[in-house]
Amino acid sequence: MLWSANALSNLADGVAFVSMPLLAASMTDDPRLVAGLATVYALVRLLVALPIGVWVDRIDRRTLMVTANVLRGVTLLGLALTLQVGVSSLLVLYTAMAVVGTLESMADSAAVAIVPSLVDREQFDTANGRIAAAQLVADEFAGPPLGGFLFGLAASAPVFAMGGLWALAGLVALALPVRHLSRPSVTASAIRASVYTEAREGIIWLRRHRVVGSLALIGALASVGYMLPFSILVLFAQERLELDGAGYGLLLAFSALGGLLGSFLTPRLRKLLGYRWTIAGSLLLGAVTLGGLALTTNPYVAGLLLALYILHAVVWSICALSLRQRLVPDELLGRVGGAARVLGLLGLAAGSALGGVLGAIDLVIPVAVGAAVFVACCLVATATLRGSPSPPVPKTSATMAAEPSAGER
Repeated sequence: MLWSANALSNLADGVAFVSMPLLAASMTDDPRLVAGLATVYALVRLLVALPIGVWVDRIDRRTLMVTANVLRGVTLLGLALTLQVGVSSLLVLYTAMAVVGTLESMADSAAVAIVPSLVDREQFDTANGRIAAAQLVADEFAGPPLGGFLFGLAASAPVFAMGGLWALAGLVALALPVRHLSRPSVTASAIRASVYTEAREGIIWLRRHRVVGSLALIGALASVGYMLPFSILVLFAQERLELDGAGYGLLLAFSALGGLLGSFLTPRLRKLLGYRWTIAGSLLLGAVTLGGLALTTNPYVAGLLLALYILHAVVWSICALSLRQRLVPDELLGRVGGAARVLGLLGLAAGSALGGVLGAIDLVIPVAVGAAVFVACCLVATATLRGSPSPPVPKTSATMAAEPSAGER
């Protein structure tokens, strides 16, 4: 049921990837306003990451998934109606995307945190891999062409489709089990800590835990390394690889096949090599493929290198997520995940900005610098993920409150 809900939600995401910019472009020819839609979406996700992490730990995670997806559906259906009757505007579109960004963060965070309650620890890699595979198929292959086709029929058609898909994902999530929250006492529960205080506990836990904290640091650096080349990839494809728009689309579609392969390979690689060397090897592969991309002008070689690059990204992502699910206490999964997500989003923003600056000098530079960043990530992973993947868990008020007293023991 979790896989199905995620697949439906990701299909809506894939439709949105193409149709929402098209919708903005139909309302204005100002490129700043069209690009601003993605900027608002990214900023909202950054601002709500920490408070949503608190809610994921406070509230039943199934309820959050259902609520977030149904509200996303209602929001988009409302937007579609404004388009249908001709009263929509850029302000309405921006507002809808801000709401959708907030709710998407809520649904995604709850979905990640609910996995440990549904499958055994040894199946985390497989479960996360299957979810990643569905996401790649929906986001990269099915959703974008469907969004473009529906937009060709009517501007409101893909918006109606997104609203229906998200609402259906929420209804499917109703089949998931309810999480029974454990509270130290009724009196303590009545005195609720502020969102800031609870979010701070997740940040402190993340900072003190060698493995999970290192994964968050690597994730932030990897986000910089990812966005350095991808922020200018369309220009790189046009000028270095001499591809037109259709060729660029095929390049991206072919590269996604590498990610699909990685989603199925990860459990086997982890069992063979362990988390440390699987993660280090995947990051090294990211460095090698970007290094090769910086040197080639052949579109076929570039396609193969990008496919291997996306393979590395999926392997790294699944391993990092599975390790976090293994090591973080259930009552902190939302907050620690929120803190790690903030670092990753900041890395994406920094990499995008730096990629634009370096690309203005030469389009090869951001690709080459991205390769160097991944070399650094590989070295950090090799040094910090050594030894047992389960070092002693640092104490916070949340974890201490969940422990039995001396009398209970």
